[in-house]
Amino acid sequence: MTSGAVTGGHALARFSADSADLVGEVRALVGTATPIDEALLDAALRGWSANTRRAFRSDLTLWGAWCRKRRVAAAEATPALVAAWVRALAGIDPSDETPRAMATIERYLVHVGWAYRMAGLADPTAAPLVKLEKKAARKSLGVRQRQARAIRFKGDITDFDSPASGVCLAHLLKACRRDELGLRDAALLRVAYDAGCRRSELVAILVQHIEKDAQGAGTLFLPSSKTDQAGEGAWAYLSPVTMAAIARWRDKADIRKGPLFRRVETHFDGSVAAIGRVALHPNSITLIYKRLIRAAHAKKLLGEMSDTELDHWVQAVSSHSIRVGVAQDNFAAGEGLPAIMQAYRWRDPRTVLRYGAQLAAKSGASARMAARMAISSPEV
Repeated sequence: MTSGAVTGGHALARFSADSADLVGEVRALVGTATPIDEALLDAALRGWSANTRRAFRSDLTLWGAWCRKRRVAAAEATPALVAAWVRALAGIDPSDETPRAMATIERYLVHVGWAYRMAGLADPTAAPLVKLEKKAARKSLGVRQRQARAIRFKGDITDFDSPASGVCLAHLLKACRRDELGLRDAALLRVAYDAGCRRSELVAILVQHIEKDAQGAGTLFLPSSKTDQAGEGAWAYLSPVTMAAIARWRDKADIRKGPLFRRVETHFDGSVAAIGRVALHPNSITLIYKRLIRAAHAKKLLGEMSDTELDHWVQAVSSHSIRVGVAQDNFAAGEGLPAIMQAYRWRDPRTVLRYGAQLAAKSGASARMAARMAISSPEV
């Protein structure tokens, strides 16, 4: 055994609880006697975000369950077993596995492969057979990822001077209540739109992260984000109307320091019971958006929308919906890709372009030609 391996409980004493958890997950998969590559583990802990570490543990659990069902020790898994897993996850072979998106399957294989390498074992996910099965799965599933439905400021419009239409930020703001819950929701919606915040960024905002200027606008400091694991931080603009919404929420909730967006507890009749002291959980952001869409529908703000269409909307919305809408509104306003990426902290231009693809189809050459021909051609 080399000095760079971790094997026993005494060696784990100098590791953090987080690293010990990772070691435990790998050991649970490959066996307690297997030495763990200390240098590789240390690099993973420094390079991976908290979300990546959580996903790593979850993915190893899924792979371990697959191996147990086939009565195979994970440490002895073959490329053929991995290939069978890929086929099951892609829905190619009949299985009790829930079909996954291709991006999810690839993430599983990356994390499982890291576990084998951390244990110094041959990585069955790297075999040519598995690579070919991934190629077949991509062909079967397609690689287009499900995109959160966009929540734009005024909805699906081509002219910013047009009235708001359908599910949009303007209508969700009108649907907000007038009590503490509604004030928090309104401030959260506006910050999410102005800064294009991810859910992790929203719930991490502290009061001291916001500064107001002489004109009433503000700046929001984001200490870290998905694309800023080094923690260098970034600044985002907050409009005067957003700063006013934040002030109303803080005054009503008597928030002077600490997390800006907190849980608002309610009684059975819906009235406000108390304001929490800790930050919202990231998973609550999607639930807030869904609740507000239903509230807007109940207030007849969404136009002629059937219950079926409403259900489709609610199912398609996620915490990323406003961020997608921000990208589309910026494209519609003529902003360039570099400016959008810089303002809203995107690292991969392909992601931003994917968000704008549907909007581009509606405003591109074919759409303009179709509209022109519809005007010039007589009805038949």
